[in-house]
Amino acid sequence: MTDPPRRIRFPGMTISSLGKKTALLLGWTAALLFSVSLNLVVLYAFLPPPVTPLMLRRAREGVRKIEYRWVPLSRISPYMVRAARAAEDKHFWEHQGFDLEAMRMAWEHNRALAGGPARGGSTITQQTCKNLFLWPDRSYLRKSLELYFTLLVETVWTKRRIMEVYLNVVETGDGIFGVEAASLRYYRKHARDLALEEAAMIAVILPNPRRLDPLKPGEELLRRYWRLCRILREEEIPAHK
Repeated sequence: MTDPPRRIRFPGMTISSLGKKTALLLGWTAALLFSVSLNLVVLYAFLPPPVTPLMLRRAREGVRKIEYRWVPLSRISPYMVRAARAAEDKHFWEHQGFDLEAMRMAWEHNRALAGGPARGGSTITQQTCKNLFLWPDRSYLRKSLELYFTLLVETVWTKRRIMEVYLNVVETGDGIFGVEAASLRYYRKHARDLALEEAAMIAVILPNPRRLDPLKPGEELLRRYWRLCRILREEEIPAHK
């Protein structure tokens, strides 16, 4: 006759007390993570971020020089603000961080063209949170954190601040971040002096800035560029609210 299995006992600790301590530890960890993330969001509501996770990743990948120059929104051409909004998030000033219609259209497009180039439905707020706080991959964990930071940023920041941070930290070339650095690299001028056509070209390379070259645009890039120029000339797209 075999002996009954022995119960594992922890000195001075029952299963019930172990569960309570685990729950307490998880609660304290969640509170700490919330506190750190909230402090970061509040801090970057006023101060320029010195670096982003994507900049550090590009440096680890061997990019020799990271070009990043922060400028306030008042020193960025209104054409650039309008072009970014028209190309990346046309309902930016109206939504609260998520554009459900754009997400639905992206899902239908990707389902219809399975295996082809995917279309994203992320808003400028979502992209800003991904660029500033997170790492670039498509995991469920990263997307969940992006959702959390998007809600937090939309609550704490103004829309103007979101646009300002986005235009300063978005990747605009190989080792190039922000529209000021892109303007100096591609057009040898400051972002405040960008013409409509120059702003449009920077905007259309944002989906894949390391592959697309605004100085040597291919046929598809030129089609998107002319389409965006036409939209900017014909439609009244506000730069700010």
